[in-house]
Amino acid sequence: MPRFLPFLVLIGVIMIAMYDGWATPSEVAGIGAAGSLILVVTLYRCYRIDDLKAILSGTVRESTMIMMIIATSFLFTYVMSYLGITQAAAQWLVAMNLGKWQFFIWINVFLVVLGFFLPPVAIILMVTPVILPSLKALGIDLVWFGIIMTILMEMGLIHPPVGLNLFVIQGIAPDLKLRNIVWGTMPFIGLMVLAIVLLSIFPEIALWLPNHVYKGR
Repeated sequence: MPRFLPFLVLIGVIMIAMYDGWATPSEVAGIGAAGSLILVVTLYRCYRIDDLKAILSGTVRESTMIMMIIATSFLFTYVMSYLGITQAAAQWLVAMNLGKWQFFIWINVFLVVLGFFLPPVAIILMVTPVILPSLKALGIDLVWFGIIMTILMEMGLIHPPVGLNLFVIQGIAPDLKLRNIVWGTMPFIGLMVLAIVLLSIFPEIALWLPNHVYKGR
């Protein structure tokens, strides 16, 4: 535990710095990487050239793999956006004049399908401007829907075929087959679906704190 405690402290510093606005995500990532390397050298005595070479080469290999996946997904995003496919599908869904909960359910299905192929940032940028007027017109709380959408975007990171985190895990543990990793994520996907159902039935779970903090403002 004493050897593990410094890493917990580093994680705590990273989370506070990022969510309290002390630094940008890129700066926090640099601090985390440098801090981890310092801790590995000081705690585990991995200061030999061979040790550092293995650490840095592994970092380059995994980072390159992740960046290639992200670059390819954004290329696909550009094609989808250039052809207007995603926006047209969202506009078609909005034009159906569905009721509040029908619209909500179909938007959820639509976002899950998009998560099969596109990264979260691309989905948010292409879909949100199209569906936002309908969300307001149907009286759907935007804070509540934002939390639902965040859960759906996180779900897209762990379900195939693109699921970026699936490939990250396989890169960290190459002895595991991708099929086994996918099956291992199924309970977490089920929990996310359950969370969306609970938030739909009890929206106060998501809205109590914002309403309490911003009450009277």
